[in-house]
Amino acid sequence: MTKYPRGPLNLAGLHTIGLRERGGKVGVAAFASVYRKGSGIAGWLDSLPHILAGDSFRAAADAIAGARAEGRGLIWGLGGHVVKCGLAPVLVDLMQRGYVTAFALNGAAALHDFEIALAGHTSEDVEAVLPDGRFGSAEETGRELNCAVVEGVRNGLGMGEALGRVLESIADPKYSHASLLLQAYRHNTPVTVHVAIGTDTAHMHPAADGAAVGAASHQDFRLFCACVLDLNEGGVYLNCGSAVMLPEVFLKAVSAVRNLGHPLARFTTVNLDFLQQYRPRVNVVERPHAHSGGAGYSITGHHELLLPLLAAALIERDA
Repeated sequence: MTKYPRGPLNLAGLHTIGLRERGGKVGVAAFASVYRKGSGIAGWLDSLPHILAGDSFRAAADAIAGARAEGRGLIWGLGGHVVKCGLAPVLVDLMQRGYVTAFALNGAAALHDFEIALAGHTSEDVEAVLPDGRFGSAEETGRELNCAVVEGVRNGLGMGEALGRVLESIADPKYSHASLLLQAYRHNTPVTVHVAIGTDTAHMHPAADGAAVGAASHQDFRLFCACVLDLNEGGVYLNCGSAVMLPEVFLKAVSAVRNLGHPLARFTTVNLDFLQQYRPRVNVVERPHAHSGGAGYSITGHHELLLPLLAAALIERDA
């Protein structure tokens, strides 16, 4: 005998509805199809279900292809993890195919790419070198990167262009193909670098000049704003692996462009990352489209899988 003062609710009189009459948001017509051997990337893309990320992935590829066809902006925002995953060659190839009008990098992405151009490797074992203070103390990285920024400011350059220009002279030829900074510089594709003082190991080096770093990064912010202008009516901005810096920079650029009276509506934004964080969701995928049309997509997965798959889908269209 229960001690509770209330017994279970009697459900005998519950009103039901027929399953066919009720309907459903998911139907067999949207299901995946079985991949056919030999059908390639196009076949794989067609086989995806027309549900959630399957449709988002296709929509992102369609938007990127449409932006290139219409001559609209195609800006790729890159966090450091994208570079460390070895994806620069994939992005360089997309650039050469016309699927990039500008790159925006946070400081980590620029630094890792700079080291790859110099030595063919990057990314320290932090746990091993932090105890004795060796973390972030690579001489060539700190010296050459900071000198490039200072010299670039003297010549009226932003940080991205300054780093690409110096790599033209000091990059190891064996690794130059793998440097996004260098290949974009050679291709005349704008690269902007957005830093916060103290976030990158190069800021620890004695050659670091805070005034130059700030001036170079601020110039790149203004250049980024000019690139964002080209997103109007069909462009695409992709945020790949930056949880805080680039989503904040992008939102400010969108506001600045509109504040100056330039039209900026009906474009596409995409966030690609293995975790969906607050700022990319609201600053990239949602807020820029409020009252202005356009669409935003969040696609979750590892960069080393998602970016090559997206690139392959775009290349397959060309084929």
